[in-house]
Amino acid sequence: MPDTPAVPAARPAPTALSAEDGKLVVLARGARARVGAVEGAAVRDQDGRTYAAASVALPSLTLTALQLAVASAVAAGASRLEAAVVVTEASTLDGAGHAAVRDLAADAPIHVAAPDGTVLGTVTE
Repeated sequence: MPDTPAVPAARPAPTALSAEDGKLVVLARGARARVGAVEGAAVRDQDGRTYAAASVALPSLTLTALQLAVASAVAAGASRLEAAVVVTEASTLDGAGHAAVRDLAADAPIHVAAPDGTVLGTVTE
């Protein structure tokens, strides 16, 4: 993935995610596993619609999973995000994905989860 600026550190994960945020974890894991990608992500828009994506690494195009999930939401007409999840082997949230979510929501939680679905932390800044 491209180099990106540092993002706020994820706070320890909440004791339990809401059912809707738990669904995002499942969708993100599925997107990642389907194509064997480095990352999977899912977002929920202001109407409760969900969008899932996997990272893309082509010679001419590189997108994080979170960037692609946000782009899919915007392309479908979303104007605000309620929550986001990224499933990754990395221990931190990438700056480009963080920025894409913040373009649509200054306060939406971004949950960072391990490939097994364990939520490692949540970025709220």
